[in-house]
Amino acid sequence: MATLARRLGAFDLSLIVVGSIIGSGIFRTPSVVAQRVHSPALILSAWVGGGVIALFGVLVLGELAARRPEGFGVYTYLRDAFHPAVAFAYGWTSLLVSFTGGIAAAAMLFAGYFEPLTRVHAPPAILAVSVIAALTFVSCIGVRGSGNVQNVLAVLKIAAVAGLVVAGFAAYPTAGNPSLPFSGGTDSLSDFGVALIPVLFAYNGAVVASFMGTETRNTARSLPLGLWSGMLVVVALYVLANAACVRVLGAGGLATTSTPVSDIVRIAAGPAGARLASLVVVLVTLGFISNRMLTAPRLYYAMAKDGLFFKQVAWIDPRTRVPVVAIALQGVIAILIALSGSYESILNYVVSTAYVFAGLFALALFVIRRRDRRRGTPPGAGFRVPWHPVSTFLVMAASWAIAVDTYVRYPIDGLLGLAILASAFPAYLIWTRFGPKAAA
Repeated sequence: MATLARRLGAFDLSLIVVGSIIGSGIFRTPSVVAQRVHSPALILSAWVGGGVIALFGVLVLGELAARRPEGFGVYTYLRDAFHPAVAFAYGWTSLLVSFTGGIAAAAMLFAGYFEPLTRVHAPPAILAVSVIAALTFVSCIGVRGSGNVQNVLAVLKIAAVAGLVVAGFAAYPTAGNPSLPFSGGTDSLSDFGVALIPVLFAYNGAVVASFMGTETRNTARSLPLGLWSGMLVVVALYVLANAACVRVLGAGGLATTSTPVSDIVRIAAGPAGARLASLVVVLVTLGFISNRMLTAPRLYYAMAKDGLFFKQVAWIDPRTRVPVVAIALQGVIAILIALSGSYESILNYVVSTAYVFAGLFALALFVIRRRDRRRGTPPGAGFRVPWHPVSTFLVMAASWAIAVDTYVRYPIDGLLGLAILASAFPAYLIWTRFGPKAAA
């Protein structure tokens, strides 16, 4: 029986992290943060502080990878730390909502910017379906080929965001008042905490790199290295991009626009700025979709391999050595979501489920460390999270704070997210009782 091939290294994983995080959120989130804290110093502090928390988050994943190098990343960590039902629930919500919904949303965003950039007139749904289908096919040709496509798009994405930074520091700042155009008073610690919520959401996504553990050479070393180096690149780009936004638009101007990146490019490049901004969005969204197509299907493959999903999903093409059925399944569901037009509300309750599990990742490290000590398992020379347990607890608390905030602000969407999460457990019972035995 064909198996997955170990063809990825630390550099590949680093670019996967970059590709998984930098998405359409960077085009909107800077404005949201500026609406919640009112000074340039606090705006940038929120991005730096959020970056530190996000970096600790990938360090947690790095230690888990070093302690459990064999397996499918967080799916394996959740299964070993808690129960297979918890790992199944993570995969279930990822397939039905989190990853497929994100792919659909990115594809529709791509369609919206593709027409003004190319002057090609086509229904947005057709364009969205076409790009999903094309990148699904690319992901089926093999991990090395699809990894190369993902790497090229990730490098282009880095270049595009870096170009925005250069444009922001080259552009002449607007003459507007840098304070907010409404009276907000003095920022409090609570205001700063609220501002961290969209920042941490913008830094989310590195977890998908862990799914590639069984296709990585020297996982215990390469995966931690790829995780933290990729996150460092993202933090640097995000902080510099927001510094450029504040410099050009001011805190007030940044808070009152919904298109900060387009505004900066237009100021820097004049009438051609709109097309340049469209090109940036197209590159970023293509890179994001390619990343998800490459990584997320390994999660569904792991479920099927454990006998918790259709056994066909665990089939590996003997020629390409990739789980083509899992990839195709994800592509089909993403296409259905894109055609339904319901992905916007889905993305609201994605957060409520995604960050519940993000907190569980951190909790899993406490559990696995304690279990290893009880078993007398030596720590070895693997990677360790610095300043644990404080740093790990910070990641756990921040993740669950985002989930709670989502329930408070979007109670209907939050309940829908909880309903999908809850549905995983009866589905798990059905699969364990009536499903196929674990694949060999």
